[in-house]
Amino acid sequence: MPAPILRELDVLRDTTLPWRLAGETIGVVPTMGALHDGHLSLVEAAKAACDRVIVTIFVNPMQFNNPEDLANYPRTEHDDARKLERFDIDALYVPDGSQMYPDGFASKVTVSGLTDVLCGAHRPGHFDGVATVVAKLFLQTSASDAFFGEKDFQQLQIVRRMARDLDIPTTVHGCPTIREIDGLAMSSRNLLLSDRARVTAPRLHEEMEIMAEAILAGKDFAPLQEAAIKRLELAGFTKVEYLEMRANDDLSLLSAPTRPARLLAAAWLAGVRLIDNIAVEA
Repeated sequence: MPAPILRELDVLRDTTLPWRLAGETIGVVPTMGALHDGHLSLVEAAKAACDRVIVTIFVNPMQFNNPEDLANYPRTEHDDARKLERFDIDALYVPDGSQMYPDGFASKVTVSGLTDVLCGAHRPGHFDGVATVVAKLFLQTSASDAFFGEKDFQQLQIVRRMARDLDIPTTVHGCPTIREIDGLAMSSRNLLLSDRARVTAPRLHEEMEIMAEAILAGKDFAPLQEAAIKRLELAGFTKVEYLEMRANDDLSLLSAPTRPARLLAAAWLAGVRLIDNIAVEA
């Protein structure tokens, strides 16, 4: 059945108050809309784990570096609400900018270290925007649990650190990346790919799988990285921003999987920035 759509913070808090008084757990799935099966897998995980579930939709201007990118981001609230009907969630929270950033808003959350590498190095201020809006959503929804996809692995680790450092009593759950049948990680940005680029896009994941297998076989990382980048460029990727192996916990750079590790990549294809990551483990 359709969930009530809440747009004002006061109404949201009035809604959650009886849940909190009853001691019920509240799961939140923060999104920017344009929902796909990856998002819906998070909703399913929240439904399985919590008494109440809130999905949020807010296209957060604070995390966009490029105004054009913000303007072009898909906004599909009606379709998103329809996709959520089968999950019988308890509320869909869709605040506008004045609810999130009222006049005079002057604060932000910065998670040092984890935000300085990978996407953070290429998108200055992006993760300040993410940490700020997620902190607000945790507090606004009174969430006991929150569900994020591992596809945005750096974001997941930043949110975990932010909640821990600020003593926000929300447990952050990482859920597996959901992929298309050809291996492409599901993302709202995939809607921006041309038909031709969509055929090429799965090469990013393919090259990462090849690298991971070779690393676990004991081969040196640097030549594998160089060869993969060359193949991606030949396939049509215009720029590989990074293709690195990093430690799971603190995202420190690794040349061998001496600790639990991930390969993480960001690359441009036909004007669309794609990101992906995979575990490097036996």
